Amino acid sequence: MAPTTGTAARSTTRTTARRLAAALAASAASLLVLSACAPGDSAEAGDDADGASYGEISVQYSWIKNEEFAGEFYAYENGYYDEAGFSEVIGISGPDTGVAKLLSGTVQVALSDAASIGAAIAEQDAPLKIIGATFQKNPFTILSLTDGADIQTPADLVGKKIGVQDSNASVFAAILNANGISPDEVEVVPVDFDPTPLMNGEVDGFMAYLTNEALTVELAGYAVTNLPYADNGVPYVAETFSVTDQFLAENRELLKAFLIAEIKGWTDVFQQPTDATVSLIETYYNKAAAENADGLESVFGALDPVKTGMGLDAQKLLISTEETEANGLFTISDELKAQTVASLAAAGWEVTVEQLFDTSILDEIYAELPELKAYLG
Repeated sequence: MAPTTGTAARSTTRTTARRLAAALAASAASLLVLSACAPGDSAEAGDDADGASYGEISVQYSWIKNEEFAGEFYAYENGYYDEAGFSEVIGISGPDTGVAKLLSGTVQVALSDAASIGAAIAEQDAPLKIIGATFQKNPFTILSLTDGADIQTPADLVGKKIGVQDSNASVFAAILNANGISPDEVEVVPVDFDPTPLMNGEVDGFMAYLTNEALTVELAGYAVTNLPYADNGVPYVAETFSVTDQFLAENRELLKAFLIAEIKGWTDVFQQPTDATVSLIETYYNKAAAENADGLESVFGALDPVKTGMGLDAQKLLISTEETEANGLFTISDELKAQTVASLAAAGWEVTVEQLFDTSILDEIYAELPELKAYLG
């Protein structure tokens, strides 16, 4: 996703992140030999984590340690990983889709997205599965200025100049395909991830994230209009809990314990005051910056608490839906799975629901612990 500060620095590193996704087929091709021995193989586990010892696991984050991982920070802070039986859960800063590291066995879980995982499966037959999703809604949007092009509907894209990052070209094509718009009806202007061209009037619209660039422009004093992909023909899940087929088959109880800890952490995000959560995020962000002097957190400077709070509010709208209220955090309905696969097909990646998803562990969790569904309190 995106950092909370440092737009100029972000444009460079975020481009790297997206190019990782665009190049994942090449990365995955050389790393399809899975690690034969993975953490947790020797754990004695029952139906719950009591007495289980899963040792250490590594989790690849999609971006730097900001509000996107507030639930993970609560899982650390409130001991949910400890309760689950882990001696250590190593959260690794991105940007990284996690695909190559999953396939090489370097990490056991990746917080990725349906496009990255789906592309790896479609293009390289990568043995990967999404076992749950934090974001129920695609965070992409076409951002415009309300006093400018004011792009409110897909039809409003016709005849406009739209700033699109090279690595997002396939996903932009998907929103055109989904709405019957011919590519020659829109002028695509190559941009990076800095929304300055939109603010300067060089483009009418800008491919952005609801949780990042849309907030950056708004905080710069502009009234903005969003055309969210999720509401306009391209719904798919993001911030996905993704694993290899082998790790899933051999470590179901470990993953079950891990997801329970994650559910508890993200429940705290919804139940604790925003100010407390922002303070917690700042603590983990600053710790990561201090531990990695040459890392991305350091590049972006001090965390902006105002934007972080806004980002949290924007994320909650992507995480919590009527379906998650009924079925629990991270669950993915059959309808949303089908919509995700259709959205990937519109972008040129053909996969089946069965190839992309296995959410049976979440089914087990909520069948055994239905009280965990009440994340809103």
